[in-house]
Amino acid sequence: MFDTITSIIAPIHREGYRFLAIFAVVTLVLFWIASPLGWLGVVATAWCAYFFRDPDRVTPLRDGLVISPADGRICAIEEVVPPAEIDVGPAQRIRVSVFMNVFDCHVNRSPIAGRVVAMTYVPGKFVNADLDKASEDNERQALTIETAGGVRLGVVQIAGLVARRIVCFVKQGEPLGVGERFGLIRFGSRVDVYLPPGKHPLVAVGQWTIAGETVLADLEAKEGPRESRRG
Repeated sequence: MFDTITSIIAPIHREGYRFLAIFAVVTLVLFWIASPLGWLGVVATAWCAYFFRDPDRVTPLRDGLVISPADGRICAIEEVVPPAEIDVGPAQRIRVSVFMNVFDCHVNRSPIAGRVVAMTYVPGKFVNADLDKASEDNERQALTIETAGGVRLGVVQIAGLVARRIVCFVKQGEPLGVGERFGLIRFGSRVDVYLPPGKHPLVAVGQWTIAGETVLADLEAKEGPRESRRG
């Protein structure tokens, strides 16, 4: 019974407390003005609590696995020259982009275990994060994580059309465990993962992912790109 309840009502991340308090105060004011407006406030407050939920996840533990850093939908898989801010060199890499809508959990988790060797904040626009140009145009926070074996992987939090705040919980030089929480974006946004050169994803465009659980890629696999179909 307890597991069922906690699967529905997840804990709220501390970053959401201030917003939840604001929504609650506005709701009380709306009830004072007119009862029907107050019930709209109740719905909005419930949505705020749902948005800032921070559920536990079961993370696969094996060297080489790259785990999704975000809940959401795979909106793009492209081979691109990585941006300079992630400091992984000019060789083309596969970029896997996960788009989070305003109903997805927005707590981001580390895709691999390693050390944060570079961090760069880039100011920018707030176009729809589902668009390809968001990776280059939007406000973003880039992290470069290096494994114990010297493999570097880039992770970029990107603000979206509604999002106006990227929160990062880690600092350069700090270690990160795979699946460990490293940030959050308010309110709709995207996370890009840049795989090492020559590595291919195990997911497809349109697939839904769970942060800390869904395997995006296996760096130890020798297979080429996978095919997929919608059906």
